[in-house]
Amino acid sequence: MKHILIIEDDLQIAELEKDYLQLNGYQADIAGDGVSGLKKGLSGMYDMIIVDLMLPGKDGFTLVQEIRQKLEIPILIVSAKCEDIDKIRGFGFGADDYLTKPFSSAELVARVKSHIRRYERLTGKKSAVGTIFHKGLEINTSAHQLFVNGREVILTTKEYELLVFLASNPNIVFNKEQLFDRIWGEDYYGEPATVAVHIQKIRKKIETDPANPQYIETLWGTGYRFNA
Repeated sequence: MKHILIIEDDLQIAELEKDYLQLNGYQADIAGDGVSGLKKGLSGMYDMIIVDLMLPGKDGFTLVQEIRQKLEIPILIVSAKCEDIDKIRGFGFGADDYLTKPFSSAELVARVKSHIRRYERLTGKKSAVGTIFHKGLEINTSAHQLFVNGREVILTTKEYELLVFLASNPNIVFNKEQLFDRIWGEDYYGEPATVAVHIQKIRKKIETDPANPQYIETLWGTGYRFNA
């Protein structure tokens, strides 16, 4: 049984989320503040974390950032904040998805299922590619590791999957819609603009000069390609 952590200070909402998940075969725990949420989140007991942004003790953005530095499990932000800047910040700190309150129980469960399934597929599969080498970049797809000039770099699940896909299809141009469909899938509730946010984060982690990338190029008005 998959184990989900809900970090939410509104007990009524937290209990509803817990009920939704348990009815669909998940085990769920609740943390009512940021400090206890971080401690539980880093325990290694959970397959996915759902986190609110406005929390006592430690805010959700900080939580996402600190958890992501240690763990690669899917993180879903659930918040009443609906501005684009909040979503961009959430993705920037390492969240895999962003769900705006109010939401339906079906949508919450669908996103949880989708992220856990995709995470298991990514981390559990044996890739035929093996290891990809390119200009100081080494991607070991079997071990799910990335090295840049010998230094290990940690990517989020989506960042890693996006980089592997592009590097496995060098010199082919993909637009945002194509990458969105390939990486996030048809059952994901979101927008193709997410692709640009994730590519920006990848560049900050792997490029010497993110403003002039040598790996993932932007072809303005067309899309992106891995330069090989």
